[in-house]
Amino acid sequence: MSSEHPTYSHKDDDPHLTDDDLAQKVLRFLRYATFIDTSDMDVIALGTMVVLSGTVPREVDIACAGEAAASVIGVQSVENRLTARPGEAPG
Repeated sequence: MSSEHPTYSHKDDDPHLTDDDLAQKVLRFLRYATFIDTSDMDVIALGTMVVLSGTVPREVDIACAGEAAASVIGVQSVENRLTARPGEAPG
């Protein structure tokens, strides 16, 4: 099965990653574990804190993305700055 994005796998579960590797791991997990459109989402890791920013299709996706990011091994806190896209249907 071909995918345009790398998929999340359990080999990603190393808790000692660089900031960039952790950010990519969180983004891969969000794509893998949720049905959220992440095309307008940015993930930045600062140590064990992850910052989510950008837009998602629906209000309910904001909390879902935050909870999913917090469940990733190596993440201790999440600052969720996501907003719902204007004009999208409420969730």
